[in-house]
Amino acid sequence: MKSDEPIEYELLRQAVCVLDLCVLDTETEHFMENTRVRITMQADPELLESCALGVVFALGVLSFHDARPRGASGMDFAAKDEWTASDMLRYLTFPSGRIQFYADYVRGRMMKTTVEVFGDGRVVLQTQNRGEAATRWVQKLQGKKVLSLVDDEAEGETPDK
Repeated sequence: MKSDEPIEYELLRQAVCVLDLCVLDTETEHFMENTRVRITMQADPELLESCALGVVFALGVLSFHDARPRGASGMDFAAKDEWTASDMLRYLTFPSGRIQFYADYVRGRMMKTTVEVFGDGRVVLQTQNRGEAATRWVQKLQGKKVLSLVDDEAEGETPDK
């Protein structure tokens, strides 16, 4: 790492080291308009020991990027905003020997995202009221391509009429 390089680059490089993250279980609960998703993953504990913060940061980036305002939080929302290492650090705790990250609302975005990293290599990602977006984040973190619709106008082309 270059000394003048943003730490966020190093954290993302760490996350890339854990591409072999294996999904052990995915639980989805729907109650009326509420959705809770809990994904339990496994990584090599020795590798995760040096890359855990990178994994937490990368999942935070993906959550923040997809998050939108809900209710009154729209007044604090800026469409062009980026997740930073200092954002992640504000929401990190270390209960019972594990790393725990939880962000509720951040600068107008409803994140409602929890990431827990355990010493045995387990990583648990949980979201509330975010639909099933967490499953796409895990696929991205694993290096998989996620299909999405292409907006022709956004690509500089005009659709045929």
